[in-house]
Amino acid sequence: MIGGASEPAFHNGERAVQVRVGAAERMARVGEQAIRQSMPEQYRQFFGLLPMALVGSIDGTGQPWASVLAGEPGFVSSPDAHTLCIRTNPTPGDPLIENLHAGAQVGILGLQAHTRRRNRANGVVSAVEHDGFAVTVAQTFGNCPKYIQAREPSYRARLAATPFGRLPALSESALRLIRGADTFFIATAHPDARHGGSRIHGVDVSHRGGRPGFVGLDGSGRLTVPDFIGNFFFNTLGNVELHPFAGLLFLDYESGDLLSLATSVAVIWEGPEVAAFEGAQRLLRFTPREIRSAEAALPLHWGKVEPSPQLIGTGTW
Repeated sequence: MIGGASEPAFHNGERAVQVRVGAAERMARVGEQAIRQSMPEQYRQFFGLLPMALVGSIDGTGQPWASVLAGEPGFVSSPDAHTLCIRTNPTPGDPLIENLHAGAQVGILGLQAHTRRRNRANGVVSAVEHDGFAVTVAQTFGNCPKYIQAREPSYRARLAATPFGRLPALSESALRLIRGADTFFIATAHPDARHGGSRIHGVDVSHRGGRPGFVGLDGSGRLTVPDFIGNFFFNTLGNVELHPFAGLLFLDYESGDLLSLATSVAVIWEGPEVAAFEGAQRLLRFTPREIRSAEAALPLHWGKVEPSPQLIGTGTW
């Protein structure tokens, strides 16, 4: 996605997908109204309420990664309408550590799961310090509450951070986490994002939700996920259209375990596989290229889950 007075609201990849589904003309108008270059006061206050924020980044090879940061509410703040400050550090071993530098593109998702509210703030890292980093916001917008499972988090201080370790293949615990997931997060990027310093073509991190079992796994470790009807922005699919790589992040809401996958992506637009999955508009197929996991790394306690009402009419594998 891009933004600016002289630029269209969506980049070439996003527009190509919108054309494909017959939504380009309508979305050109919507984008001009919905996408802002600065955060309104309600967005700035919202980020300050959160004990968790998702961050999308891109490494030097062009691989996107999805990460999660947590802290006491207030660890994310907005000193002005163009800036977000995050006062915490990534889990040791998280690729975000190496990807954070002045000029780096990042995507930030603020998700308040128990109210199903979410806001995006994508931009450029302006400073990295010992206790966090700051982002100059280039674009910000809200998202609809579809497919978000309501569960309320509370922060619990951890004594020591458990580092990410690399896995040669998906472990049994990783397979269980994926097969039982009702939520995961996906980071994608425009191919220009890895060069850094540009506010036009960036990184995105998005939420995906479904019934437990909506993420399919085959014998070779590939993941297949239905893409349900959404807001037609196509931030994820638009980036994948131009740069078919994604970072996936799965959270274990009981143990605090994290599973991070670097993947390549293929889109299955139509055919019997799509038709066989209830509610799917298309499918995304992910092939893992690198796997990292961390035990008990997310210092949050989660309340009882309330499934999204939008899951009616969607299936599992």
